[in-house]
Amino acid sequence: MASNTTELVATDHPPSPPSHSPTRRRLSWRTSVPQSSDEIATAHDPHTALMLGHDHEGLAERVRQRRGVDSEQEAEPSFVNKSTSTKIEKMIAPYLAHHIPQQYNPLGGGEKDVPANANTKYCYRHRPDMLCRKQADEPTMEQLQEELGKESQTDQQSIANVWSLFSAAPARQRNLMLQGILSTCCFPQLSFISSNVRNLIKIDFLSALPPELGFKILCYLDTTSLCKAAQVSQRWRQLADDDVVWHKMCEQHIDRKCTKCGWGLPLLDQRRLRTEKRRIQLRASGRGLNEWSPELSPAADAPPSPAPLVSHPSDLSESSLSTGSKRPIEDVASSPESSKRPCTMSVALRDQQASYLDQPKKRPWKDVYKDRFKVGTNWKYGRYSTRVLRGHTNGVMCLQFDDKTLITGSYDNTIKVWDVNTGTEIRTLTGHRLPIRCLQFNDARLITGSLDGTMKVWDWKTGQCKLTIPAHDKGVIGLHMADKLLASGSADHTIAVHDLGTKQKFRLHGHEDWVNSVKIDLPSRTLFSASDDQTVKLWDLETRTCIKTFEGHVGQVQQVLPLPPEFEVDEADFVPNANNDSDTASLASENPSQSGSTATETFFPNDPDRPAPPSYMLTGSLDGTIRLWHVPSGRTIHRFFGHIEGVWSLAADTLRLVSGAEDKLIKIWDPRTGKHERTLSGHEGPVNCVGLSDSRLISGSEDGTVRVHCFVSKG
Repeated sequence: MASNTTELVATDHPPSPPSHSPTRRRLSWRTSVPQSSDEIATAHDPHTALMLGHDHEGLAERVRQRRGVDSEQEAEPSFVNKSTSTKIEKMIAPYLAHHIPQQYNPLGGGEKDVPANANTKYCYRHRPDMLCRKQADEPTMEQLQEELGKESQTDQQSIANVWSLFSAAPARQRNLMLQGILSTCCFPQLSFISSNVRNLIKIDFLSALPPELGFKILCYLDTTSLCKAAQVSQRWRQLADDDVVWHKMCEQHIDRKCTKCGWGLPLLDQRRLRTEKRRIQLRASGRGLNEWSPELSPAADAPPSPAPLVSHPSDLSESSLSTGSKRPIEDVASSPESSKRPCTMSVALRDQQASYLDQPKKRPWKDVYKDRFKVGTNWKYGRYSTRVLRGHTNGVMCLQFDDKTLITGSYDNTIKVWDVNTGTEIRTLTGHRLPIRCLQFNDARLITGSLDGTMKVWDWKTGQCKLTIPAHDKGVIGLHMADKLLASGSADHTIAVHDLGTKQKFRLHGHEDWVNSVKIDLPSRTLFSASDDQTVKLWDLETRTCIKTFEGHVGQVQQVLPLPPEFEVDEADFVPNANNDSDTASLASENPSQSGSTATETFFPNDPDRPAPPSYMLTGSLDGTIRLWHVPSGRTIHRFFGHIEGVWSLAADTLRLVSGAEDKLIKIWDPRTGKHERTLSGHEGPVNCVGLSDSRLISGSEDGTVRVHCFVSKG
């Protein structure tokens, strides 16, 4: 009887003739047992742990029932089941030991030498030596165990055998098994597989990859995607909220337009952005916060050492690591990499490097970006609050402000100092005999220019006048101070340049009408001037000569505004707006094929090392237009149309341009594309002056009021 039962799984008997009964078709998947003794593993095999708790009896009985054996064969199930189970176990064990030798090596045997690439035939998910092989979550395994417990001991044993064989198979054999199983599945089973595979093929790559690669990937995401990634899991949140990622985001967007998304955020403290960059480089490179690298972060000046670690000393304030880390920093000597080097540096240098890394905690970069993003969104969608300051009895002609203070000059011959946050008037400065047309201040002093032909230097914190400078024979219309140089433009058609350090003064002659605006570019030692003679001139302050004249406006030029060196434009961006027929359209230059970067001119051929003047400037005129110029070539790159009457004032940064005009309106533009973004109204007279910061726009009007537009959300 045992031999008849063995015929079900043995291969030495000739195959039985094909049968058409349903029970015989099931045996087409029967398992063959190798008969040679050298193919059988030792009895003490760790794979038996897979079958602990399973009853090996009952397997032959299950087979006999499917084949319809008679009742005489059922009389001795114990001996048959034991023999069949032993053969199946001996069949599976060599298979597992062959494909996974490290886990299924027979007990008591000597360890075999396994090559380093022994598991290369497995995909990374099924390599037995990788943790990510255990990918099933706890609820799934609990449900699987519950369903398995509902089966009989015999069925549990059979299912465990199938799982063991598939788990041990290499990738090629796995594919064969899966193809065979899929070919026998009906539609409901295929649907079940599809619904389960959909979630299984989702790989948590951030958990599998090293952190520095995860940072690299996350740095390519935009703000919305990063916020969504932080909601996936605790591991994703830890990486997506890290300063490495958000410092890169701030560096890419703050005070500039991103080249990828075209989005820009208002200005931030540039010093923090610069000093924290090196700490972020350490984290992004995988060294960690407590590992110091001379290649990424040069240390501060230190005394000579027999074996110095710093090859390029630099100033601590410019090259120090971040002061905005959220995490405590250990001593640099605790770094594993540092422990491998010979300890030859002095204690003083070691302490200096520790203090170099140990900086006070500051806000996370994500919070900084969030605040700037809110302000930038308010600018984009026009969400702001307005405060009207009243105090002047005549038109407001000039203004300037910082984070705390606003100073205005008026046709009522007075200068007023305001608290920009509360709108309260702090003090009034008097002394000029005629209206004030221009002013400029810093922490130390305030300089004002008046139609009485004088400039006064004030201590604006006390209201005391320190100095009166008789500058011109006629009224002072515009002034600009840079370091110790003070320039003024006048109604007498001249420009006066004062060196406050040497007490020297000289004049520039060339304009044929009032000089309304002057701007000094200190690095190149040049000066820009705008005049009622409809021209803009560029002057060399060393030779005191005009080196270029810009013509194109058909009205008096009221403002000239050189743009910072980092400002760059792509003339192709202006083409869509040039074809717009709306009243806020802007026109590109007549020769857009000439790139501003190629059509250049050498301003100082005899001094090639001398810095060049700014590449771009903006001008506003009473012809109602604003022009963007390419300074080296003298071309008009762009013309902004939208104001109905003449433009009196301009203010700009790297993100936006603001203009005030005779039509009582304020317009906000994108200087890189020429797109009109928003129009602000509210003044009852011409807008004579405008001021711009990252979160405020302030305007002064002929109606005697000052309007403060604040784009910071309250609360």
